[in-house]
Amino acid sequence: MNHEMVRDLAAFVVRRSWNDLDDDIRRALKLRILDSLGCAFGALGGEPIRPLREHVTEFGGDGPCTLLGGGRAAPDRAAFYNGALVRYLDFNDSYLAAGETCHPSDNLGAVLAAAEYADATGQDLLTALAVAYQVQCRLSDEAPVRHKGFDHTTQGAYAAAAGAARALGLDEERTAHGLAISGTALNALRVTRTGRLSHWKGLAYPHTAGGATQAVFLARRGITGPLGVFEGNKGFMDTIAGPFRLDWAREDLSRVTRTIIKRFNAEIHSQSATEALLDLKSRQAFAAADVRRIEVDIFDVAYHIIGGGEEGGKLDVHTKEEADHSLPYILAVALLDGRVMPEQYRPERIGQDDVHELMAMIEIRPNDEYSMRFPHEMPCRVTVHLADGRRVALEKDDYRGFHTQPLPWADAASKFRQVSRPHLTEARAGEIIAAVDDLPAIRIRELTRLLGGQSSVGTGS
Repeated sequence: MNHEMVRDLAAFVVRRSWNDLDDDIRRALKLRILDSLGCAFGALGGEPIRPLREHVTEFGGDGPCTLLGGGRAAPDRAAFYNGALVRYLDFNDSYLAAGETCHPSDNLGAVLAAAEYADATGQDLLTALAVAYQVQCRLSDEAPVRHKGFDHTTQGAYAAAAGAARALGLDEERTAHGLAISGTALNALRVTRTGRLSHWKGLAYPHTAGGATQAVFLARRGITGPLGVFEGNKGFMDTIAGPFRLDWAREDLSRVTRTIIKRFNAEIHSQSATEALLDLKSRQAFAAADVRRIEVDIFDVAYHIIGGGEEGGKLDVHTKEEADHSLPYILAVALLDGRVMPEQYRPERIGQDDVHELMAMIEIRPNDEYSMRFPHEMPCRVTVHLADGRRVALEKDDYRGFHTQPLPWADAASKFRQVSRPHLTEARAGEIIAAVDDLPAIRIRELTRLLGGQSSVGTGS
């Protein structure tokens, strides 16, 4: 068997260009960059962010790449740190495949670092990010690994390397070796997201992005990797994914338009159920104190990941990581507070009795019909039993932010301002929004000057 899939993938990465992006793709990319940067600035006060910053500073706190919020570092460390900021709140975008769920904006840290290092244009960044999205989403479609006990960051090893290589402008040979090194070295276990969750839930992909960035820079210097990474003896297919086919020569860059934006700061599969519960509360005019029982019928992926199925019970919640992956917590706090934003995961909120008492009244059930409609829909039915004897229910197929209800730019800008407000002035937030909107006309260093704390954007080129 010849070992050419990684070379086919490398050819796809290198040959994609700005002209391959139509207007819808360009708009989708800019919106997701803005959404990701809002999540990143909103995370600056997150519990693990300070030790991460101390780590980066102590072991190389200088370099050619900007750290969001200020400072500089080597490209692989910038990819890791900035990626951690994007990911920590668990408020960034998602892609739903039948057997895998991922967050393609997790690739932004690697692509941004490589693009800044290369003094790339905004067009280069957008093209490289589109490549990373396409690689991750298509591997999630065709080569899911969750059922084998591996994390979705495993496909990310190829996606982040692909985006970084494209941003650096590597040739096909070096790109193939960078992909091979990254894909061989960075295979992660799903235990990251099962049982009692730790900080690593939000740091696993940033770690992969940093490692993929390092792999690409090594390949840039001529370090070679195992080109049989996909089909070879003990390669990805043999040991993890099983056989699959992807004709990279036929792939476009449109998958970004199928990714979805979170309306609520909660695990992606909770979005339609949370919207349904809040819509019910608004329409039927009841309060949390009126509730006696809540029943949620939902697709099996949501049940198994956040509803108490195969990845563990979701009622014993103590940390932010556990809370944002517990559908009972998400629904309870949404009903009590009327919203699910970063403040709903503060330790003092998680520990209050009212939310735990309400969680005990929530039953999550998998529904076979809904499971068959996923991932093209996010179907659910929320039924609330009230103290006055009423039984009210609402069914949803999607939510505002799903690809069937794309988020307008104005809404994305509003989310950016709201989430980043603790760490950005209104003026600087406006400058970043404008710079992202103008990305095709500027160089990346004009954007990163703003992201690092300087507040002026040049005219671009």
